[in-house]
Amino acid sequence: MWAENDLHPAVPCLESYSEPLAGKTYLMYHGTTRNALQQIIKYGFQPSADGMLGRGVYLSRDLNKASRYPINWPVHDKVVVRVLVDVGRVKKIDHQRHPMQKMWHDHGYDTAWCPPNCGMVSSGLEEDCVWDPRRIQIIDVIYPKVQHAAAYY
Repeated sequence: MWAENDLHPAVPCLESYSEPLAGKTYLMYHGTTRNALQQIIKYGFQPSADGMLGRGVYLSRDLNKASRYPINWPVHDKVVVRVLVDVGRVKKIDHQRHPMQKMWHDHGYDTAWCPPNCGMVSSGLEEDCVWDPRRIQIIDVIYPKVQHAAAYY
């Protein structure tokens, strides 16, 4: 249902099992609605006030993960924003009740990273939280290829 054209081969598309390296720029994805996309384009990403990793913009290097959001939303109204992210300093948060789970930024980190299958995310897929939206640059938008049911007469 979701497809990606690799428009930027020079940008590392890190496999989600590999820890992001500090100071590098990576290809990531953000799932949202078509309406919210217009707000993101107009005003930029707005950090969530709170969440599993606290305040920040939630992204993933896994297109499959991002395409699920928002959860329980009609597919025809979903989009995935493809972005470049300068991750800065990265803190690995790899278990529930990690001492820095929501305080990583207070310790000088720019991005929190949950590796896949670490018990933090029910889907088992990786997730990133970026504190400062200015670290995120929009590349383009991926729209779902909605398949229509065949009409039977």
